[in-house]
Amino acid sequence: MACPPPEPFTIAIPDAVLDDLENRLSRVRWPGELPDSDWDYGANLSYIQQLVEYWRTAYDWRAQERAMNRWAHFKTTIDGQGIHFIHARGKGPAPLPLIISHGWPGSFYEFMDVIGPLTDPAAHGGDPADAFDVVVPSLPGYGFSDPPQERQVNISRMAEWFAILMREVLGYERYGAQGGDWGSMISSRLGYAYPEQLIGVHLNMVGIAPHPANRQDLSSAEEEFLKGMRTWQREERGYQEIQGTKPQTLSFALNDSPVGVCAWIVEKFRTWSDCDGNPENSYTKDQLLTNVMIYWVTQTFHSASRIYYEERHHPWRLGKDEKVSAPTGIAAFPKEIACPPREWAERAYNVQHWTAMPAGGHFAAMEQPALLVEDIRAFFRGLR
Repeated sequence: MACPPPEPFTIAIPDAVLDDLENRLSRVRWPGELPDSDWDYGANLSYIQQLVEYWRTAYDWRAQERAMNRWAHFKTTIDGQGIHFIHARGKGPAPLPLIISHGWPGSFYEFMDVIGPLTDPAAHGGDPADAFDVVVPSLPGYGFSDPPQERQVNISRMAEWFAILMREVLGYERYGAQGGDWGSMISSRLGYAYPEQLIGVHLNMVGIAPHPANRQDLSSAEEEFLKGMRTWQREERGYQEIQGTKPQTLSFALNDSPVGVCAWIVEKFRTWSDCDGNPENSYTKDQLLTNVMIYWVTQTFHSASRIYYEERHHPWRLGKDEKVSAPTGIAAFPKEIACPPREWAERAYNVQHWTAMPAGGHFAAMEQPALLVEDIRAFFRGLR
């Protein structure tokens, strides 16, 4: 496929967008809340009020822009789809190409603290032989990638575009893939559909389940895992139901209200993290708000949330006796949404590396960047 060369891209949001945000934050109409309800019913009123006050009076988007722009950003077009990505060259004798994919409600911003150690290990106390060329795309419909203008932009389609990005646009014949959340499914799909290109797949969430026919003779740990997932689905998957069935309706509210999109996203960062109930045990206010801002300033909540609809209606599932054949490494963080035992993962993946992490949750690159970096290095060290 002939693809145009990528063009340099700089994050530079117009002043008018920031002025409009300031105006909206100054006139919030707050909801009521039951006394002592804490986070039981969703986002906590007191915490969101504190966060929004910081957003309004102290948060500096321009400083965050400068920090993000220290990396080389690009945009390219594949099959008519505009895709934004960071391309950070490694410093070492033979950097290994690595594409890292995020999920929802994250963004490329999740990886700000791991790009440096992965590309330049020597500058961060590591071995230059572990260097990577790091590629961090914004998923189609997320952030500075364009919103898709067609149906069925699902996991398989995104993986196809990322394979083209790596091989045709950037010229990498062989590379690794890493991801969590939807990024774990995209990385898994790359390892399944393009095994001749994939050196290996590293995941911080087990994104793919084995085919039902391959779930015989479950261990007690697997039974306990499935029991826990049924509880999680009963209590926590409301966002999946609305985003998987009527995402456009929700988007009218969250494209219009910065506080609405902030509460919707930050509640997930709290619930899915190893933060002991306080988001700021895992993240700074600036980190939380910069991720929210990427959704707000690009007006992409609607297109980002559609991935749930597309994957519900056009899913990719492993067939009977199928696995992800590429060598797979898994970093198992204890507060991840889904924490299956290794034997469950081995029903769906060619697992060659497994690390039970001492701390961390769903957004591993932000919560525990050093742990994640070292595990990525360790896994790919034996595959170079």
